[in-house]
Amino acid sequence: MKVTLDTERCVGAGHCVLSAPQVFDQDEGDGVVLLLDPEPAEALAGAVHEAADLCPAQAILVSGPDGRPA
Repeated sequence: MKVTLDTERCVGAGHCVLSAPQVFDQDEGDGVVLLLDPEPAEALAGAVHEAADLCPAQAILVSGPDGRPA
């Protein structure tokens, strides 16, 4: 699984950090999402997908190892 972000779209809601704190954090200055682990373990797949689903700005893209949306 690969995670990419569109930080330009991020509104700083923080749902990603609450869903998957091992993968996401927020910049203390502006609240924009920070990616801690661009290729998280499969054990975190549920949390990462939840974070992407909850993102109000749809700033998180999750893809499989082949690059296709997961």
